[in-house]
Amino acid sequence: MVLIADSGTTKTEWCMITESGISETVITSGINPFYQEAENISGILQKEFFATKKFSAVHFYGAGCINEEKQNIVKKAILQVFDTESIYIGSDLLAAARSLCQDQPGVACILGTGSNSCYYNGNEIVSNVSPLGFILGDEGSGAVLGKKLVGDILKKQLSEFLINDFFDTYKTTAIEILENVYKKPFPSRYLAGYAKFLSKNIKYSEIEQLVISSFREYVTRNLLKYPDINTIPIHFTGSIAFHFEAQLRKVIQEQNLILGNIEQAPMNGLIKYHISNAF
Repeated sequence: MVLIADSGTTKTEWCMITESGISETVITSGINPFYQEAENISGILQKEFFATKKFSAVHFYGAGCINEEKQNIVKKAILQVFDTESIYIGSDLLAAARSLCQDQPGVACILGTGSNSCYYNGNEIVSNVSPLGFILGDEGSGAVLGKKLVGDILKKQLSEFLINDFFDTYKTTAIEILENVYKKPFPSRYLAGYAKFLSKNIKYSEIEQLVISSFREYVTRNLLKYPDINTIPIHFTGSIAFHFEAQLRKVIQEQNLILGNIEQAPMNGLIKYHISNAF
């Protein structure tokens, strides 16, 4: 039996798979080696992973697993909890690439709270345009969409109806918004929470144009930097790509690019990939 994990800062989804498919799924708290040491991670797993802990292999993909130092933190924690012959630690971007592209070349994109992209040759990531985070980059992400929305709300760039609806919906004030963005932790997560307002009001042209303009920035500043981008499929995963699929399709078509898969989350594709490659 093989164990696959898709992890973010908020939650981790663990799927136990056999040759025939999923055996069991477990949800635990999020794991991110940027914020947690091995002892913290192993403590979470000891408390929350209520299932067999013997596997032929563990494949863990997670936010923060971007270099050997951070990957070793997770590996150490897993070794303390699971009886396994093999452990592989990879980034959330590699999870997206394997899930979306399988063993074929393509560009894999994440549009969720943050954004990212890579060129994947069917085996490994060979090129990555740095996302830079929501202050310098992360175009098309939930955080940037939220940033654009609250900026337009507070500067009264949107219609009075939408501004009033925003404050009626969230019962907040300009001061509270500024405190959450500039003084409190996880401002990107806070801003991304406002993507729901955009989705609810996407029928209004000024809201749709806000979303479309951010997707155009994502394409121009990220995807068009990959060589031969017009000849390979471009795949997407993440809540923003999934919920704003119509606007995303429009922008991709404008650039005469090849749109591949759009998935809300990578786990189903990861299961398919590992069934094909692990048994």
